[in-house]
Amino acid sequence: MSTKSRQYLFGTQIRMSAERAQLARQEADKLACVAWNARMLGYKGPAQPSPTIGDAINGGYPYLEIRCLGCDTNQTVALDIIRRSKSTPVHELERYMRCKDCSQLRGYPYKRSKLVALRPTKISASHPPSTWWPGER
Repeated sequence: MSTKSRQYLFGTQIRMSAERAQLARQEADKLACVAWNARMLGYKGPAQPSPTIGDAINGGYPYLEIRCLGCDTNQTVALDIIRRSKSTPVHELERYMRCKDCSQLRGYPYKRSKLVALRPTKISASHPPSTWWPGER
């Protein structure tokens, strides 16, 4: 007589628990990004504390929207191509952001940018830039 292996007895339960934990982490990351977006768009900051790059990507917000204060344009940056650790908070990226157009115009790196919000998509005609709330239209 043989006994059933532990993997046979508990394998399904362990896999289901791991799957539920992964879904819970994804939902928590999404809610953290939604809360940060509400604070950034509602109050225009403060940017600290912010979710990490890994949390934003896991929560379904792979793009960061940035506004240049020099030329008043909004641009998106893909968070998955940034050469920083996934544990880096999003607000620490603000000091590294430079507007390409303003930098070429002035001849030196122009660093006056402000974080706007995390986005699930890039800025396009069907997905316009975020507006500060309330007021700006």
